[in-house]
Amino acid sequence: MRRLALITAVFTLGGVAVLTAMRAGADQSPLSMAPVVVESEIRLAGVVVMEPALPPKPTKKVAPKAARHRIARARDGQPVPVELTAYCLSGTTRRGRYVRPGIIATDPRVFPLSRYVELFAEGKYLGRYLVDDTGRLIKGAHIDVWVPTVAEAVLFGRVQGTAVLVPRRKQQAVAGRR
Repeated sequence: MRRLALITAVFTLGGVAVLTAMRAGADQSPLSMAPVVVESEIRLAGVVVMEPALPPKPTKKVAPKAARHRIARARDGQPVPVELTAYCLSGTTRRGRYVRPGIIATDPRVFPLSRYVELFAEGKYLGRYLVDDTGRLIKGAHIDVWVPTVAEAVLFGRVQGTAVLVPRRKQQAVAGRR
């Protein structure tokens, strides 16, 4: 037969004696005890404690579906905090052009294709890049910079930076045309 050691403690809480007990050992499950009546000078009208008070379970607040998947589009000239990584695949981009230096892959919901973006990382200006590619893992404010070798991509790593969408030049009206 296994013996259980009980740990009991009596302390006063505002003039009321409180008895606590728990099992000692690895099994820390609560004990079932007979009711205890403690006489005190303090009277509480009709209070009976049946179970220990547990904090309420936190409710999970779920945003509406449209709000959960809403991604803010970059605006011309406004800095956007981004995560920068590098890739070194060969072949063609989403727009059907061959990859080359100066190409980046972005989420087209944030940075539209065929637009230029200026990148800054760690206080340095990285340059002006053309948004010409996308990727299935490129979601939200994430930019993938094309580099020619795997070694350069590994060296680049994962960097926090800032991207600024370059405004398009306004086309000037040619005399005689409307």
